[in-house]
Amino acid sequence: MHYIYDPKEFAARIDAYFHYIKGEYHIEKAPSTSSKKETGLTEKIIWDRLPEPVLLTGLALFLGFSSKQELEEYERRGKHKLQLRRARLRVESEYEKRLHQQSPTGAIFALKSMGWTDKADSALHEAMPKSLRIEIVEGGPQVAGNEKDVAI
Repeated sequence: MHYIYDPKEFAARIDAYFHYIKGEYHIEKAPSTSSKKETGLTEKIIWDRLPEPVLLTGLALFLGFSSKQELEEYERRGKHKLQLRRARLRVESEYEKRLHQQSPTGAIFALKSMGWTDKADSALHEAMPKSLRIEIVEGGPQVAGNEKDVAI
């Protein structure tokens, strides 16, 4: 890996990745394709490079790492570990946004592989008592054993 020693340059490289994955396009004027009798031009987006999904491995490759393990090691002990942790958080944020979409299964899988857990389930399980004591407390009027015990 070509190491970047300047913190500002490293932060700029991380920002460049998140900008790069947005893709590139230009706008062209095209005749209106509306069925109405309108004449004129409309603006049309032409993609020069399609957007890409945010990926932790994509970030690693963009920064010049040769493996995900190398990125993780540099994140633990490297000079720019705080910037890499923030970059990882940005990646996780994008997956977290996908949890609100119709089919979040892939995002759930990715977040779990990044260390997320079903905290609601585990917290509920931990909050449950280990043993349960049941006590019957009598209150109110005594229940009649038969009809003869009832006074009207």
